[in-house]
Amino acid sequence: MKPWIEAIHAYVPGKSKGSDGRELIKLSANENPFGCSAKAIAALEDIANPALYPDPDSTALREAIGEAHGIDPARIVCGAGSGELLHGAVQAFAGAGDEVLCARYSFSLYPLLAAKVGAQVVYADDDDHAPDVGALLAAVTPRTRVVLLDNPNNPVGTWLAREEVEQLHAGLPRDVLLVIDHAYAEYLAPGMDDGGLALAATQENVLVTRTFSKAFGLAGERIGWATGTPELVSALNRLRGAFNVTAAGQRAALAAMSDPAFVERSRDENIAARALLEREIQALGNYGLRSKPSEANFVLVLFEGALSAEAALHALAEGGYAVRHLPGQGLPHALRITIGTAQQMSEIAAILRQAAEAA
Repeated sequence: MKPWIEAIHAYVPGKSKGSDGRELIKLSANENPFGCSAKAIAALEDIANPALYPDPDSTALREAIGEAHGIDPARIVCGAGSGELLHGAVQAFAGAGDEVLCARYSFSLYPLLAAKVGAQVVYADDDDHAPDVGALLAAVTPRTRVVLLDNPNNPVGTWLAREEVEQLHAGLPRDVLLVIDHAYAEYLAPGMDDGGLALAATQENVLVTRTFSKAFGLAGERIGWATGTPELVSALNRLRGAFNVTAAGQRAALAAMSDPAFVERSRDENIAARALLEREIQALGNYGLRSKPSEANFVLVLFEGALSAEAALHALAEGGYAVRHLPGQGLPHALRITIGTAQQMSEIAAILRQAAEAA
């Protein structure tokens, strides 16, 4: 076995049960609390012949994505979640002895992607936990092959505007691939655009990935897509699995795209419930709690007073909620809380207040 494979620690998903095995309300994996579109459910129930392979090229789905975003379907590739496509991008550009660069606090899958190809993950310094363009560019070396940028960021929730993304791209060598991970893009307020898709349309070293797992509510079906130059898309098509997106998944994603009102409702409800939680956390500032401004469907809460993140995690579990503690990502003092309903956010705030007052 290759030595770098032995060193890999498997991806750890968000928990849904307490230490006693009790089922909790799962706000640890950034899933959509409203499920998915009724049209997607109907498409899943109308199952085609399972004995037949799916369309290996996801043709109809790529055409629908292209029409929605003004992209030539030939410049789109679909994957088993965006994770498969992120893996392909790293695999195409990096190998043993190379470096894969990301912000210090980024999607926990990124170091695994580097490890799988024998590359070294490099973390750029943060700006109070958030990605910093200057720090990313300062961390580039002759061994850098890929820069992974999740925007909005996971687990922090912050967002880099178009000017910052363009600054990052302009400062990179032409032979370094910039991957812009738009997993939470559908949760952005109308008019917010980091320019990633525009860069991917014209720049040979920019790839954008997106997913149906978050705002579309199809996490269980594992559907993602990516776009870039024909050369980048061709590389991913060579590396992705054969028949990688199931027939049911393709049908569900197509149906979900035909119901934009569901995604808009998910976005609007998320913005309102997120603002509620952020206000409640701000009101607990005297107890050492604060949150980072988020543009995603979660909030990162920092515990910098008497109440520790671990104690808050246990209090929330006792109250019936599973959230994400992040010591493995260098954030033992933080909890990432997925945005649920407004009522759930109020209940979580009340639990945190009680725990802070008792600490």
